[in-house]
Amino acid sequence: MTLQGITEDEIVNYLVHTPGFFERNAQVLASIQLTSPHGQRAVSLQERQMEMLRDKIRGLERRIMDMIRNGQENEAIAERLHRWVRAVLLAHDDTTLADVMLDRLRHEFLIPQAAVRIWATPNLTLREGLAELSVTQAISDDARSFASSLNMPYCGLNSGFEASKWLEDSASITSLALIPLHHHGECFGLLVLGSPDPTRYSADMGVDFLLQVGDIASAALTRLVD
Repeated sequence: MTLQGITEDEIVNYLVHTPGFFERNAQVLASIQLTSPHGQRAVSLQERQMEMLRDKIRGLERRIMDMIRNGQENEAIAERLHRWVRAVLLAHDDTTLADVMLDRLRHEFLIPQAAVRIWATPNLTLREGLAELSVTQAISDDARSFASSLNMPYCGLNSGFEASKWLEDSASITSLALIPLHHHGECFGLLVLGSPDPTRYSADMGVDFLLQVGDIASAALTRLVD
């Protein structure tokens, strides 16, 4: 917009760099009328500034409430993680360790289904007396290769992964989290979390929490290997 050769930018620049203008022309400041953002009525500049300030305060209040809510959610997650780790540490029987770990994981984090498998590697062997456990049941070379290829947990739709068949009711599972388990840099297992909700585990979700779960599960299950 141009007024007799003067642009709006030039007017703005002048007013910004000439703070005494409105002091010398107070009647101009008082006479300015603007349209309220909350209706079509005309308001003074001062009233419009107050409305803008109130909107800004409301925005800050919403941000503070979001921060409080996020803090409460994080605190609740930390408490559930603590209870899960404690239950795993108290599971002294190696034959029931994996079952306790999965049962408490499902309970604390409301996970519909969960399963885990571990296997021998060139540098790790399964301890004797564990061959009959579900956690040590044989899986295909493809499943082991897939687990080893994961640098991060996989989250997304269940597209027929072999690991989904480890779950009790695999036919109902539509989304999965597949978490590789590592010991001394080797992948020796895979933890599977499944849900009938297709949005429970999505490709764009954060995986920091799942990485923590994977680290804890890996550390616990190293009791079953040499």
